[in-house]
Amino acid sequence: MDDVDAVQAQIARNMVTSGDWVIARLDGVPYLEKSPMIYWLIGFSYKIFGFHDWAARIPVALAAVLLAWVVFLYGRWAFGAKAGCYAGMVVGTCIGLFLFTRIQIPDVMLTLVICAGFFAFQRTIDIDEATPRRWAASLFWVFLGLGLLLKGLIAVVVPAGGIFVYLLATRQLFERLIWRRLHVFTGILVCLAIAAPWHVIAAMRMPPVFNFTMHSGPGEYHGFFWFYFINEHVLRFLNLRYPRDYNTVPRLAFWGLHLLWLFPWTVYLPAVAKLNFRPADRAGQTRLLAVCWIGFLLVFFTFSTTQEYYSMPIYPALALLIGGAMDTDSKWSRFGTRVLGGIAALCTVMIGILVFLVHGLPAPGDISRALQQHPEDYTLSLGHMGDLTIRSFAYLRAPLVLAGVAFAFGAAACWLMRNRRAYLAIAVMMVLFFHAARMALVVFDPYLSSRPLAEALRKAPDGRLILNGAYYSFSSVFFYANREALLWNGRFNNLDYGSYSPGSPPVFIDDREFVRLWNTGERFFVLSDGDGIVHLKQTGGERLFLVAESGGKTLYSNLSAAP
Repeated sequence: MDDVDAVQAQIARNMVTSGDWVIARLDGVPYLEKSPMIYWLIGFSYKIFGFHDWAARIPVALAAVLLAWVVFLYGRWAFGAKAGCYAGMVVGTCIGLFLFTRIQIPDVMLTLVICAGFFAFQRTIDIDEATPRRWAASLFWVFLGLGLLLKGLIAVVVPAGGIFVYLLATRQLFERLIWRRLHVFTGILVCLAIAAPWHVIAAMRMPPVFNFTMHSGPGEYHGFFWFYFINEHVLRFLNLRYPRDYNTVPRLAFWGLHLLWLFPWTVYLPAVAKLNFRPADRAGQTRLLAVCWIGFLLVFFTFSTTQEYYSMPIYPALALLIGGAMDTDSKWSRFGTRVLGGIAALCTVMIGILVFLVHGLPAPGDISRALQQHPEDYTLSLGHMGDLTIRSFAYLRAPLVLAGVAFAFGAAACWLMRNRRAYLAIAVMMVLFFHAARMALVVFDPYLSSRPLAEALRKAPDGRLILNGAYYSFSSVFFYANREALLWNGRFNNLDYGSYSPGSPPVFIDDREFVRLWNTGERFFVLSDGDGIVHLKQTGGERLFLVAESGGKTLYSNLSAAP
């Protein structure tokens, strides 16, 4: 765990140990940016299994499994058992779901409740549904309320927007029967009963309760309500949020990368174009609703700041369309299988060349020794791929071989098998490839994680900890060592706003205070990386004793550990 992973895990631990399940905190500083449910779920996992990194990952992992199951149920209801199975398989084995569930973000949970919400909506308005009230009041509005606690207002905006476009397209927007079946008044009360208590309590705990100013700047504090709703929702959408601790993906990349996120199943998109989207039956209604669902979300984020994973809620809709197309056994679906066979064969050849090139190359130390950093590319989730060099693949021989075997198997299956057998073989190929990717992530751990420094800190003599730089860069130290620290020049990004709230702890220090503390007789440790190491050596003077180093990150002490 590192970066956002360890941040989320540590916030949940802080909630469990402090008993405060309302206000998230890092290093004692209020962290007001995100909705609380992911912290609650991780906290409940800790209560059952203890404070472990794998326990922190259980809620996200379960959400991914449940998402595949719900997509299967949705597809089975709309298109039939085989199409439902294919749809569940598509969403469960696509690259995007694997990639964006390696990090502790609530988007897969949001995707789950949005997908379940659309399913419940369609069951509610279906004329053959015998119990529409159960699907509406008991499920549709419940999912909206849960979504508000997972990711904020976007959990309502996406379903509402997609449903609005669908009802408009089918000329049902003003039909009284539709709105009677949705039980809007009762449903809103159900939604508010789930989501409102936390919002109200948090606003009262961190006044002023209401503030609607549209100005955002350093050193300003306007309470929870303003930061969570105005700054985090409205101003972020307008790209005016402060602090601007986020990047935005170019619009063309935001749209085009879905060919990668849905790989390998994107080869069946041409077959989707040949389907019937007229809402004459349940299948046609589901396809049209999926298109409205996809279109609204993509257009909405086209006019906002974007991250690649913001579009995850459309994966179920795309999976439903692709699963339905795979079930048709059309010439386009057969053509897609052949194309995928060619892509898998090409990948096999490229991997074979890499294995040959690194044969016999030494792999001393950890992989960070063979990487070249390109931080300007880290806006993209695969930005670290640009850090790879030919030499670095010497550290990845085993994952490369397994990935080659996976693609070779997939290529053979696509050329020798048809229909269901080919689809199952493709899913097996992806499972093998994901296992290879997991093995590669283990090799990358010293580079991406700070866990070795945490282990060194736990073995070192007692002393206070100072962090030189951004909290996120060393978040795994705080999680694995379960420590708090003084933050040296660390009042920026995620910890900036909460640091000005009443009662926020005095954990921020400047150069002058660091020099004073460093030169006392008390033992201190300091974490640094990058340019921070240079600044530390200029400021710390001669009292610098290296305790540990890993992945370009260092842990120094002002006192020698030697007796």
